[in-house]
Amino acid sequence: MRSLIFLAILSLLALTFPIAIASDPSPVQDFCVGVNTPSNGVFVNGKFCKDPKLATIDDFFFTGLDRQRVASNAVGTNVTAVFADNLPGLNTLGIAFARVDYAPNGLIPPHTHPRASEFLIVQEGSLYAGFVSSDQDGNRLFCKILNKGDLIVFPVGLIHFHVNVGRGPAVAFTAFNSQNPGLITIAKTVFGSNPRINPNALAKAFQLDPRIVMSLQTKF
Repeated sequence: MRSLIFLAILSLLALTFPIAIASDPSPVQDFCVGVNTPSNGVFVNGKFCKDPKLATIDDFFFTGLDRQRVASNAVGTNVTAVFADNLPGLNTLGIAFARVDYAPNGLIPPHTHPRASEFLIVQEGSLYAGFVSSDQDGNRLFCKILNKGDLIVFPVGLIHFHVNVGRGPAVAFTAFNSQNPGLITIAKTVFGSNPRINPNALAKAFQLDPRIVMSLQTKF
């Protein structure tokens, strides 16, 4: 009888106090400005942080996201990341941010963020954006043309992409629910690994001639 009462109480508590699971653990202090050396730092939550008494507003400030960047790389995009590396005050806050500039036809290739969900909002231009569900869900493609002011959410860990389909440059802003969302670019990871994956294995996986795989590997 007592065991049944105990189980009933546990069930009631589980319903009353649901567990919230976040991407990053919650901080146990007001802030933890990251530093690269322990000098003038304190050890908090497994990391060295600047002594809170030495923190300044500049530790929490970033400027320049209004400036257009030249997107001249092979895929025609330029990402300005605002992570804890260049905004130390973000450390332990569980968020990160980025600006993406797109040349005409510029692309953010299919990739995943293993530690974060992402939302993207279009500031200028038009984007074709989408994500693909897992094998368990049948690899369904969810995609849409986004225009200025439109927003899309990419679930954590799922492969997603965005490409400029407008006539001119485009700009978007993205945010993550982790200070370090991680990045796995599918093509670069598969064909540009170090050392290289055996071409025969990739040829069988992608149903390609091994010579085509070796040609792809030279591009990454």
